Amino acid sequence: MSPNAAAEAKPTRRAWLSWLLGTSLGAVALSILYPLVRYVLPPPSAESQTGRVLAGRRSELPPGSGKTFRFGAKPGIVVATPGGEIRAFSAVCTHLACTVQYRKDLQHIWCACHDGHYSLEGVPIAGPPPRPLERYDVAVKGDEIWVSRQQG
Repeated sequence: MSPNAAAEAKPTRRAWLSWLLGTSLGAVALSILYPLVRYVLPPPSAESQTGRVLAGRRSELPPGSGKTFRFGAKPGIVVATPGGEIRAFSAVCTHLACTVQYRKDLQHIWCACHDGHYSLEGVPIAGPPPRPLERYDVAVKGDEIWVSRQQG
């Protein structure tokens, strides 16, 4: 082996410092980006194990009003129609998954994101929603309103 070949195979101080600086900058970049990515991406959340939740109290829901509630990892909406019937739906708009709300002035369910309107049956009546809201079963026991997924 010639002396030149041995000198070329041996790493120089400059190459070693360049490698050290490059890996240090990469480590700093990862230590900044990792927490940002973890912050932006939501943690996975489980669905309701019981399949039945207490949505509210009948005394809190006069005719012609609505209220949102948590149904596992997603919001739900319970509505008392002007006739006094209690209905419950998923509060996730079928257009782009925004949360819907009951509008007393319009007397129907409304999505603020893109001005989607649903009847009190959960059926789209105006705007971009392509499908009806998922309907839930409602059981009123005393003053409590219990909501569960529809069977079948």
